[in-house]
Amino acid sequence: MDEVMEQAREAGAAIVKLAQERFYGGYAGYFTDLDGHLWEVVWNPANLQEGD
Repeated sequence: MDEVMEQAREAGAAIVKLAQERFYGGYAGYFTDLDGHLWEVVWNPANLQEGD
């Protein structure tokens, strides 16, 4: 997650909210791309299947 957010920033994205732990057990952050579109990047271990 932190690497993805850093890659977005290096590509010119504006970080809106740094990635952080969320109430549902996941980890998420937000950025806007060069066209102004808002993106949410999420990792949630609850969505992993056994063996992932």
